[in-house]
Amino acid sequence: MTDLLLAERTPDDGRVLVLGAGGGLELEHLAAGHSGWEFDGVDPSAEMLRLAEATTEPFAARIRLHEGYVHSAPAGPFDAAVCLLTLHFIPAAERLDTLQHLRGRLKPGGPLVVAHHSFPPQPPERDTWLARYAAYGVGSGFPADRMAKTIGAIRERLPVLSPEDDEALMREAGFGDVSLFYAGLTFRGWVAYA
Repeated sequence: MTDLLLAERTPDDGRVLVLGAGGGLELEHLAAGHSGWEFDGVDPSAEMLRLAEATTEPFAARIRLHEGYVHSAPAGPFDAAVCLLTLHFIPAAERLDTLQHLRGRLKPGGPLVVAHHSFPPQPPERDTWLARYAAYGVGSGFPADRMAKTIGAIRERLPVLSPEDDEALMREAGFGDVSLFYAGLTFRGWVAYA
């Protein structure tokens, strides 16, 4: 889905920023599908960036990795940006700043694709969505005891925002045409344009 949404507006020789690049899976997939795209991946974990470097080795000539947060990313301008499974770790007060810095690095009209946990953060709706997420995980073979710990960590540590608040922050950061393209239990995905 990310690939499709980026490709709608990213030129064949596009430059793409990947925030939260640790592990390198997004970079690997996008680089394999778009031989003319160049990438800058940013992640705060040196260990995860080493994994990304190994994962993306066949495409190393087109990928630059940067340790740090959005402020560590090159100024651009980028044709597109991706931030998957990352924003839900950033406190609400810092999330707007992160989105503004992403926006500032994009060319006008450039797409941003984000996906992360986004559900009503207050009980009882929060607890209903987390119970559904847990039931799905256990039903898919994830051990129940580990799922219980995962749900506890999400509840206690993630600064989750409601989908409405996430969309409002993207708009406040200067993105337009914010559109939901994915919803799966506690996860939501949006595409927006600089």
